[in-house]
Amino acid sequence: MSKLIRQTHRWLSIVFTATVIANFAAMAFGTPPAWLVYAPLPPLFLMMASGLYMFFAPYVARRRAPDA
Repeated sequence: MSKLIRQTHRWLSIVFTATVIANFAAMAFGTPPAWLVYAPLPPLFLMMASGLYMFFAPYVARRRAPDA
């Protein structure tokens, strides 16, 4: 499961970067449409969720592990 989340996080970062670049490219031609301005937000929120999972996973696993 952790491997899938890491891979998804990587692909989301590529999608996020592409949408930000598209946003800046559209700004060069004038005011971009609203859907393009807000396009980076869904991958950003998904990256935030997967990033928080990856950050806290070792701490949760350490708490669940029996003391040796």
